Amino acid sequence: MNIQIFGTKKSQDTKKAERFFKERGIRFQSVDTAVKGLSKRELESVIKAVGSLDDLIDDKCRDQDTYLLIKYLSDADRLGKVLENPQVLRQPIVRNGQQATVGYQPEVWKKWE
Repeated sequence: MNIQIFGTKKSQDTKKAERFFKERGIRFQSVDTAVKGLSKRELESVIKAVGSLDDLIDDKCRDQDTYLLIKYLSDADRLGKVLENPQVLRQPIVRNGQQATVGYQPEVWKKWE
């Protein structure tokens, strides 16, 4: 398994995801999106795995101005704006190769073991 956890250090769900993998002795790479966001290819891979960009965007994020801007942009412009503003993404984003989840989903992660 090649687990990557994208989130912020302040996110409780990100901390719970890290604890889930630590307790099972599964190695993972933790990426703080406040410091280093996702690359374009990483984001595209996650979108392909979860279905759509709308599934990744947190409608309750703190930065409502950016959220509303992204919501009403054309599809071509949305990806770039999300890459510039990773704070609008739901957390954590957990990747395992071509598979990915958004949010705290231990029932899915158990199937990966």
